[in-house]
Amino acid sequence: MAMKSDSKLLSAPYTVWMTIFIILPMLLVGYFAFTDKSGSFTLENLLSVGQYSNVFLRSIWLGAVATAVSLALGYPLAYMIAKMSTGRQNVMVMLVMLPMWMNFLLRTYAWMTLLEDNGLINSTLAAIGLPRVHMINTAGAVVLGMVYNYIPYMILPLYSVLTKIDRSVIEAAQDLGASRRKVFLKVVVPLSMPGIISGVTMVFVPAVSTFIISKMLGGGGNLLIGDLIDMQFLGSAYNPNLGSAVSLVLMVIILICMGIMNQFDDGEEAGGGMLL
Repeated sequence: MAMKSDSKLLSAPYTVWMTIFIILPMLLVGYFAFTDKSGSFTLENLLSVGQYSNVFLRSIWLGAVATAVSLALGYPLAYMIAKMSTGRQNVMVMLVMLPMWMNFLLRTYAWMTLLEDNGLINSTLAAIGLPRVHMINTAGAVVLGMVYNYIPYMILPLYSVLTKIDRSVIEAAQDLGASRRKVFLKVVVPLSMPGIISGVTMVFVPAVSTFIISKMLGGGGNLLIGDLIDMQFLGSAYNPNLGSAVSLVLMVIILICMGIMNQFDDGEEAGGGMLL
């Protein structure tokens, strides 16, 4: 009984924190989503979300592209770091985390300076006789900002899983005649699937809901879900009821995506269990 009392006492701060900052905000979002300005129940807010389907599709598409690029760049880097000595691993992990120590807005402002029509990149191109390229206020700039800001969340889970792979399993596959390509595809990738799932989730969720990156690097021409929510709560089109409805739909979409990713993870674990 004493142990149960101690455990409840220790979990009390987390329970209070979760209630104040998670449960209550979600209840408020649900309340505003299903009520009008007078507080009466209505489904009009949710029905109105349909007119922004293009914004949802654009957000999901750009978020998926940024996630795919982060995976394509992050996996080889995490794999190389995992094969280094312990000392070099620590240094490389610190370098990966180093940009995260800088303010998010400052990092995005830096990319604005680089990508502007008269920015550093275009000035360099002009100096060597090459034509200037319009990069700022484009979908590509938004994806670039997403990748730069969120790729550490892809690399770190992958690195954590890759370092735990038993070298004897890889050596056994090599002893049985598997080529490096087959060892990588048939052994390393399946064993690193939990890291891939975690990395994809940790990049896709913030990427699909971001608004600062799209506002600063997209110039308002690439409206995303986060921008739409921001407009409803803080912009001139103040409508917290519609903003809550959009937020609620976004949460449902994210939960569906996470559920799909977890199914892939469960499939890999089942396959591994059958193999053993």
